[in-house]
Amino acid sequence: MRLDKFLKVSRLIKRRTVAKEIADQGRIDINGKTAKSSSDVTEGDELTIRFGNKTSVLRIDKIVETTKKNESEEMYTIVDEKYTTDGESD
Repeated sequence: MRLDKFLKVSRLIKRRTVAKEIADQGRIDINGKTAKSSSDVTEGDELTIRFGNKTSVLRIDKIVETTKKNESEEMYTIVDEKYTTDGESD
């Protein structure tokens, strides 16, 4: 499944166009490598998403084409979340 579609279906990012923009800006890594919106993701992949002042690391547990809102959190497990304050960098 494409990265931008996974982010939308899993409801990590509400709109696919926003997911595409973030990925194409180089703010998402798949298994440590910078990803584009068209990159394929598979079960077991680890995503690092830098969004605003938050960096989330999550593991993909399940890939489905469509899902209900209450089942979308079953698609991934949050491994780590970090918040940066103004002036800090990665």
